[in-house]
Amino acid sequence: MKVLITGAHGKVGRATTQAMIDAGHEVMTTDLTRPGFDRKPEGAPKYTMADLTDAGEAYAVVRGADAVVHIAAIPEPTGNPPHVVFQTNLMATFNVLEAAISFGIKRFVYISSETVPGFFFPERDFLPDYAPVDEEHPIRPQDPYALSKHFGEQLMDAAVRRSDIQCISIRPCWVQFEGNYELNLGPQIRDSSVLSPNLWSYIDAYDLADAIVLATGSDLPGHEVFYIASPDNVGGYDFAEVLEQYYGDQIELRELSRPDASGISSAKAQRMLGWTPKRSWRDYLDADGRALQQ
Repeated sequence: MKVLITGAHGKVGRATTQAMIDAGHEVMTTDLTRPGFDRKPEGAPKYTMADLTDAGEAYAVVRGADAVVHIAAIPEPTGNPPHVVFQTNLMATFNVLEAAISFGIKRFVYISSETVPGFFFPERDFLPDYAPVDEEHPIRPQDPYALSKHFGEQLMDAAVRRSDIQCISIRPCWVQFEGNYELNLGPQIRDSSVLSPNLWSYIDAYDLADAIVLATGSDLPGHEVFYIASPDNVGGYDFAEVLEQYYGDQIELRELSRPDASGISSAKAQRMLGWTPKRSWRDYLDADGRALQQ
């Protein structure tokens, strides 16, 4: 299968590109990074620089693909003006999806966000209704990033109503790889009181890439939404204990798959995609949150 990966030069894009190649797919890639003109390494995928907020550029890169994995986005709302975050993320998604429908592409995988329910970057703070959070949790976004991702999911809903395309939206948790585990997760491993809106959740970039490969090859009809999170929490804490310690009765505790469960559930992805996470923060960090010697 010929797969187009947008946002191919980010941490998720790089991991997904390699996972797709390893799975035997022909891969085309695009991003905003300027192309190089030296000899390409053997097996390197085709790369085209494109601004996907421009409809013409989106159509140019989507043409010829059998499936699209749309990763490209501004990844959170704090580093750009709000209108830039919203316009960039939503119009890029709209243009790439429109092109995919026009060309008769049958599978579209949209990388949404764990922030969609809204309790990550709100101006007026609120907490999840319950934990572990799953795909049924109410959605109440306030910020431009979560709104753009929520509207992107709604674009998928509209697409399957008006065409034969099949869509999957992936909501990854905070994505980690070799280069940022210690910086990002180390403080939380050393001290459970270092809180995060996703309730001590995370996902390894390579486990996420595996889920994206499965989603791309899936024949699920319509549009399905999946959280992708590691099954364990950052620090390996007793989840029920730390939830009560720091949030009291403000967040309803629901059934856990394991004592050290993540604050976000990926049970649906494991059940419907056959996804099995293979990696943990323990593969990269010691019990004090320091990088293991490789």
